[in-house]
Amino acid sequence: MPESLLAGERFRIGYALAPRSVSSFIQDSLLVYAEKRGVDLIPIDLEKPLIEQGPFDSIFHKLYDAEWKKQLEEFSLENPTAIIVDPIESIEKLHNRVSMLDAVKQLKIENLEIPLQAFVDSNESLQDGIDNQGMKFPLIAKAVIANATADAHQMSLVLNRDGLNGIKTPIVLQEFVNHGGVIFKVYVAGDHVKCVKRKSLGDITEEKLENSENLIPFSLISYFADNEQSDESLAKLMEAAVMPPSSFINEVSKQLRRALKLHLFNFDMIRDSRDGNRYQIIDINYFPGYAKVPEYEQMLTPCFLDLAHQKRSKETANIDHEADSNGHNS
Repeated sequence: MPESLLAGERFRIGYALAPRSVSSFIQDSLLVYAEKRGVDLIPIDLEKPLIEQGPFDSIFHKLYDAEWKKQLEEFSLENPTAIIVDPIESIEKLHNRVSMLDAVKQLKIENLEIPLQAFVDSNESLQDGIDNQGMKFPLIAKAVIANATADAHQMSLVLNRDGLNGIKTPIVLQEFVNHGGVIFKVYVAGDHVKCVKRKSLGDITEEKLENSENLIPFSLISYFADNEQSDESLAKLMEAAVMPPSSFINEVSKQLRRALKLHLFNFDMIRDSRDGNRYQIIDINYFPGYAKVPEYEQMLTPCFLDLAHQKRSKETANIDHEADSNGHNS
């Protein structure tokens, strides 16, 4: 695709984000980079009806309430060639950790899987849920709802059966897999992908399992599982961690994007310490904080331009359809 639009052509993207999410997407560097290439990013006034604003060629949003959904539907009826990024019904699947990883099961990719996990809706069935899935300790306890609220990000490490006594249900329990203390965060914007390395929870040995507390909130986990590392040793760990092959990352991203029917998301992937060729996707997030990605402007702007060409194709198809209809009626 061209690196910019034709002279005089503009692609207008309206963005609707909660105030706390704006800075994780909109930075001056992105506004300038995109504008030079024919893309204008325009804030949507949430106090006014969407249909009265614009014109917009595309809508980027991270809002989910019923009123906003109704406004998007009205806008789409009035602007059938405008591109909504992304459909709310597709986004909602990522808000529930019970179904979040279902899309990964659809992918036809060797050496890629998800961890064993169980949804447990009552404290009485905690042990049954673990046994039915054949899960082993340690486990990660995650909130069922995955959204931007503080509660959604609260997690705990369950080291043994006694640790289950401190769990509040409903909950999703996910088997912890040793992965060398490094997580690969893969950011996807349409066809454009970037993978970055981040520090993760260190490997848990049998010795640590036997000499640890029963349940540890992630917020208090700094002293556990090799997390008391110096800056120098951490830097060496991160540098030594080999990125997954780019062809593998791109193929996973492409298939996952199609399965999810989303343009904007990221996923957390780990490499199983027991088998260096085997990977697991452990979490997927909609519309992540792209501004944390180095040179994110150069990733997002090509996605904007792809959407501009996609909209142009829809408009051409509409014109051709109308011409055919008029020809049949004459």
